Amino acid sequence: MVEWTGKFAYQQVADDLRRRIADGEFVVNGQLPSLADLQRTYKVTVTVARAAIRQLTMDGLVVSHQGKGAFLTSDAAGRATQHADPIGAVASLREEVEQLRTEVADLRERVATLERS
Repeated sequence: MVEWTGKFAYQQVADDLRRRIADGEFVVNGQLPSLADLQRTYKVTVTVARAAIRQLTMDGLVVSHQGKGAFLTSDAAGRATQHADPIGAVASLREEVEQLRTEVADLRERVATLERS
């Protein structure tokens, strides 16, 4: 249920859905609950439910098909986890950047060696 915390209702619904996606709750059929189900579960209007789905779509977690529903993308769980833990995501990106820097330095050295030959 949505509470008045200063955060928009659709963001609260999207955050909870994101958490549920990260927890693997929708993996079985890959489909999120219908708008009507979201309205009942979170006690919100259809406008709020649609905005929450739109937010998840913009985040790359779901794709919507009119008349069919919202479905998880292939990497939804990973993306949801990153959104849930932005500090961990940043740390992971920093490690990846450092690894890439090391690889580029190694490649530069190899190219320099080849050019001298």
